[in-house]
Amino acid sequence: MLRKRVTIKEVAKKAGVSTATVSRVFNNIGPVDAGTRRRVQQIAKRLHYTPNAVGRSLSIKRTDAIGLLLPDIFGEFFSEVIRGADQTAQQNRYHLLVSGSHTHRDEVEAALRVMSGRVDGLVIMSPHLDAQTLKTNLPLNLPVVLLNCFVDGVSFDSLNIDNFGGACAMAQHLVQHGHQRIAVIKGTEKNLDAEERLRGYRQALRENRIAPCAAWEIAGNFSETSGYEAAKTILALRPRPTAIFASNDSMAIGALSALREIGVDIPREIALVGFDDIPVARFLSPALSSVRVSINGLGTIAIKQLVHAIREKNNHTKQHVIIPTSLALRESCGCPKTLQ
Repeated sequence: MLRKRVTIKEVAKKAGVSTATVSRVFNNIGPVDAGTRRRVQQIAKRLHYTPNAVGRSLSIKRTDAIGLLLPDIFGEFFSEVIRGADQTAQQNRYHLLVSGSHTHRDEVEAALRVMSGRVDGLVIMSPHLDAQTLKTNLPLNLPVVLLNCFVDGVSFDSLNIDNFGGACAMAQHLVQHGHQRIAVIKGTEKNLDAEERLRGYRQALRENRIAPCAAWEIAGNFSETSGYEAAKTILALRPRPTAIFASNDSMAIGALSALREIGVDIPREIALVGFDDIPVARFLSPALSSVRVSINGLGTIAIKQLVHAIREKNNHTKQHVIIPTSLALRESCGCPKTLQ
């Protein structure tokens, strides 16, 4: 038989106080002396009383929840972002609500409307986002942090990886290994990360006076399958590229599978590098060289930015942070074996 829900009135009656006093105890607002607070908490525990979350959020105008909208929730990259975000949210006494698979504009708009009113702030990563979408689908003063998005203006906090710098540095490193024919597996179209990584690759070739070649730029969509198919295309090119720069590690893993399938020696015949440095990269064979991003740190910093915005009631000076990258150099590009 289900236990009847204990009401705030029953707790107040048993403790000999008003319902307003009980509310102040559980919402941690207003003056309540220590003895009364302790008595109310003890009686509430004995009666198995739990505050009504909806009523509580209405009374104090906060939900103690923050939202994280991602284009996907599968794969090591997104799981690491979620892990960093969730740990930081818990440290700041917030619940994290995660929503994924928003790959189209209408899905993003629907997710924004659902989250609105249920969270105190939002971290959003979406390639299909613009200022008008946010203004149309969110309350005017809701704190928002944009993660790897591009939106004009200064209305929102933002956090972006140095995609251009990281890609340029990795392509430069391949040139230093003696490679002149470097293919790139591009990311998803109209994606800021993909565009900036491609721009960095092109800049490195330009700085080294390597003539661009459209045939070396192969379409991909950040998935293992697209990396596998792109590598097959690259292997058919003549003359064949001697190095492949995959725009993320998932595509590099797909490419690695295609290369090993036909017995290509990595890195002697073809060097292979990726971007993101997901945890599994160092344990592949050969270990994958990659542009290192603190993926867990993306989630951590984004939540810290959001918590600050919430505490400041969104009246703070908006921050636009660029996360630096570094190179994790391993066997797949011809560097010595290491577990870095």
